[in-house]
Amino acid sequence: MAQKQISSRMRAAAVSEAEHLLTIYEGAEQLPLCLEVVRQQFTVIQARSQLLLTLSTLALTITGFSGPRIAQTNAFARYSMALGIVFVLVAIIVLLIGSLRIRWITQFEERDPYEMLTRVIQYRDQKTRLYSWELTLLGIGLTSYVASVVTYLLVGT
Repeated sequence: MAQKQISSRMRAAAVSEAEHLLTIYEGAEQLPLCLEVVRQQFTVIQARSQLLLTLSTLALTITGFSGPRIAQTNAFARYSMALGIVFVLVAIIVLLIGSLRIRWITQFEERDPYEMLTRVIQYRDQKTRLYSWELTLLGIGLTSYVASVVTYLLVGT
């Protein structure tokens, strides 16, 4: 029941935004301009997702070089590094199957401009929520990883 309420609220928000966009651009005949606005928002999500992927790759690469030495410091460094790597990996997986998954705007085949714009906005909102999850997972992973590095720097071997 709660999931259905959340879904209907998200749909209502998308409907409201679609109506707002079509009002700004003066009607359904301006659907291409409205879709261009949303397309640019997809570009932002894509660029930010690429940044997360780059950060994740750097963290994993650095771990390959310095991980064994940091892991020798103590149990805390070892476990926080392992936890960090796992969260970074999960973030990458969610990123690859979430934000970086492609569905073209031309695949939305609704005849009604309001419905088409609403569906595209819902898809954008879904990608935005996934991006938030990816960012959270990566943040936890990097925080754990940095904790292991700080432990190494303070305790050393």
